[in-house]
Parts: sequence; C-alpha cells; structure tokens
Amino acid sequence: MSAANRKDLIERLAALPRRVEVAVRDLTDEQLDTPYGENKWTLRQVVHHLADSHLHGFARMKQVLTEDHPEMTIYEQTRYALLPDASRAPVGPSLQILGGLHERWVIMLRGVAETEWSRTGHHFRRGDMTLDDMLELYAGHGESHLAQINRLREERGW
Repeated sequence: MSAANRKDLIERLAALPRRVEVAVRDLTDEQLDTPYGENKWTLRQVVHHLADSHLHGFARMKQVLTEDHPEMTIYEQTRYALLPDASRAPVGPSLQILGGLHERWVIMLRGVAETEWSRTGHHFRRGDMTLDDMLELYAGHGESHLAQINRLREERGW
C-alpha cells in the first residue's frame, strides 16, 4: 500500500468518532433501538459494536507491532451485542471510548515506520494479516457501520 493510501485511511479512522457522534446525536431511545434491517442490530448495538470491535482492532495492531506473528484473539460479536451494555446502555460511553481510542490509535499509526507495515499476525478466521490489511479493514469497518446508521436515518426521515 502506498504511503498516501495509508495516510488517507488513518485520517478516515481519525474522523470516524466525530462522524458517528453526529450521526446519532439527536436520536431518541426509540430510534436508537430501531434495527437497521430485518434480523439486524439496532443502531444502539451498532454504536456499541464499533467501540468493542475497534478496541479489539487497536489491541490486535499493538500485538502485531510488538510480537512476532501473534495469534490474534477473536470474540463473539453477536453475543457481545446481546449483553446489557450493548443492547440497552446509553451510547454516550461508547462514543467516549471511540473518541479516546481513535485518538491513541491514530497517534500510534502515524508513528509506524514504513518497514513495519508488512508485519503480520494470524487471525483465526481471516488468516495472516499485515498491518496494512488491518488498517484497511478497520477504516472500512467503521465507515460501513456509519453508512448503516445514516441510511436508516435517511430512510426514516430522521
């Protein structure tokens, strides 16, 4: 991946917390509890999922930077989404987590040397992944979920 592409992906990660905050800022509890599709998560669960997933992503990238080809842990995201902190809690704490986490994540990523971007770890489901792969994955992941929130808002006229 080129340095310019990397920089763009890092900037997208940097912007995500604010974009999510804006997308859910004025939603009511009823709106937050609306699934974005049939048999899909609610918007509340999506916000909490972003915090959970990106915490894992940050930790995985730190593992890859500090260990030799680590085994990256997986988690049961569907089960996480059913726990009370993800299914019923206010979104404010997860927005705070995203803000602080992404601030640290971006600082870390901006300091990664060119030679380190090819470092790898092994993901149980995805196989070997480089830091470049992971950067692309998490930047896209956040934007995908943000798009779900914004699409539902547009469809419902919120």
